[in-house]
Amino acid sequence: QVQLVESGGGLVQAGDSLRLSCATSGRTFSSYAMGWFRQAPGKEREFVAAINWSGGSTYYSASVKGRFSISRDNAKNTVYLQMNSLKPEDTAIYACAMEYGSSWKGRPDYWGQGTQVTVSS
Repeated sequence: QVQLVESGGGLVQAGDSLRLSCATSGRTFSSYAMGWFRQAPGKEREFVAAINWSGGSTYYSASVKGRFSISRDNAKNTVYLQMNSLKPEDTAIYACAMEYGSSWKGRPDYWGQGTQVTVSS
């Protein structure tokens, strides 16, 4: 059984930082590219960042590039999202996703439940 469990969300002020974690189990983590998505109230789910199996390639949406950083630890079966210079518009539920294969193609196979991030102005 595949499990993706996010943690690290919370309520912060604009300009603060947070680091999200997504711990996985049930699959060979290094066989999967990983991604982060977010969904704000009343909006569609939005791609945030992704990383290939080795961590050697990363991808970001224009809205977070330069502020967020995705990384992974294959020994811990965990992917991270470091979020700096947070803005109120970053408020959303953040969920991680797994996609089988070495590189990210935008078609996840598994999803986590998500963690709430709220940024106050």
